[in-house]
Amino acid sequence: MSDRKQTEKQRHPRAVEPFTLFLILITSVMGAVIGMQLIVTLGISANTAIIGTLLAMVISRIPIAIMKKYRSVHRQNIIQTAISSATFGAANSLLIPIGIPFLMGKTELILPMLIGAALAMFVDAFLMYKMFDNKIFPAQGTWPPGVATAESIIAGDQGGKRAKFLGLGIAGGLVGSFLGVPMSAFGVAFIGNLAALTMFGLGLLIRAYSIPLAGIDLNALYVPHGFMIGAGLMALVQVAILISKKKQQPAAQAHMQKSEISATSQAAAEVETKADKEIGRVFGIGFFAYLAVALIIAITGGIMTDMSLGMFIGYLLFAAFAAFVHELIVGISAMHSGWFPAFAVALITLIIGMLVGFPPVALALLVGFSAATGPAFADMGYDLKTGYILRGNGADMEYELDGRRQQFITAMIAFGVATLAVLFAYEGYFKANLVPPVDKVYVATIEAGVSGDIAKQLLLWAIPGAILQWLGGPNRQLGVLLATGLLILSPAAGWAVLAGIAIRSLVLKWKGKEAEVPMSILAAGFIAGDALYNFFSSMLKMGKS
Repeated sequence: MSDRKQTEKQRHPRAVEPFTLFLILITSVMGAVIGMQLIVTLGISANTAIIGTLLAMVISRIPIAIMKKYRSVHRQNIIQTAISSATFGAANSLLIPIGIPFLMGKTELILPMLIGAALAMFVDAFLMYKMFDNKIFPAQGTWPPGVATAESIIAGDQGGKRAKFLGLGIAGGLVGSFLGVPMSAFGVAFIGNLAALTMFGLGLLIRAYSIPLAGIDLNALYVPHGFMIGAGLMALVQVAILISKKKQQPAAQAHMQKSEISATSQAAAEVETKADKEIGRVFGIGFFAYLAVALIIAITGGIMTDMSLGMFIGYLLFAAFAAFVHELIVGISAMHSGWFPAFAVALITLIIGMLVGFPPVALALLVGFSAATGPAFADMGYDLKTGYILRGNGADMEYELDGRRQQFITAMIAFGVATLAVLFAYEGYFKANLVPPVDKVYVATIEAGVSGDIAKQLLLWAIPGAILQWLGGPNRQLGVLLATGLLILSPAAGWAVLAGIAIRSLVLKWKGKEAEVPMSILAAGFIAGDALYNFFSSMLKMGKS
């Protein structure tokens, strides 16, 4: 075989192939519509990656020559990336931010907020694309929904025992979800970091039972918020230390490490090392990109005259820093648990902004900007994890990077479609008084104001949050995961996580390492089944409303 043919053989399917591009556009429109409908009627957005996978599988079975190309798992990966990106982009990154000025009666700020939120969304995805597969967000990380989507695609392609295990898991996920068990939480316990997930489960249970058992409302005392502030800031410190260590690593030591691994592993290690070296540069790009977006929002929103020059500069720096930390926290939570407390962390940003003393309109734009960052970042991580598994877990790094690039292009197209969809649809939703429910919380918080007592509570609980995060280290993320659990009110999820951890530990003790693969496939099925059940039940509820 000639070198040219070999190169063509290894070339990843292109996102801009005519028919693939057509499917990307169609599924992106579907995803955007689904996301907007769900977020305004039910207050949530569904994980549509599994739906995109099933759609791609159906298309590949149509007896037309051009459709057979879509039996390729890599083309299916492109299609699911499109619908997933458009769903989270339209709902979480765009519609939530613009609903805030609408509820405040500042309709002139809707378009400036939409422009800023869209720019933040694109920056979000770019940063995950650049940071994926480094020490902070490793490709080997859990990323549960990404694993579930990949296993679904592989099972549909290969069949056999893998398909049976996945089918059994999906059936269990559907039945469990029907009975009220959060099967995504149960499934993630089989594939995630045990220490991190234990903290997540404990956080869920502590929040759920603090009132009935101790008569203490942790949320009213801002315990989860303070804990997350401390843990999040410490996570940022840990990232800075990682960057510093990488810069100080002697070249001889790096060379010695590379000489001890195989040629295949060395190629992967070189890519990871390169990614690690770029962390500082990417962080710098991200911060200044967010600073530029904050400036654009401030200028187009006309809030410059509401503040002194010093406060205005402080506002821009705070907005950029908060967006960056928000993204980091959401990404870490999503990678380890499959859940990300984006709404709650944006609320933390708002509360701190209120304590600083920013005026109400500036606060509305601040929380909208913060809410726009994070969801696209986390979802991009899920999709890239799916692609990473399908492309052989980094066995051919040239092919992996090519595929990752195609997924990024796909996501950018999907985000563009989502932006246009929201631009054309938001007036209809708002005229019908259909606004994401979380926006009412943000606006009510701005109108109610905060006191000095809240600042004391945040500072008090930030200390144990920071200490726990420091003790757990950057690999376990104990502080961030406990805070994530504390921010979510779902006792069933807490019991599901801890039950899954207990079962996983017993099976590994009984069967040993050989049980890990079957358990991970079952877990992917539980998560996929939960996603399917929640998607279709949400569709039914939406249809009735």
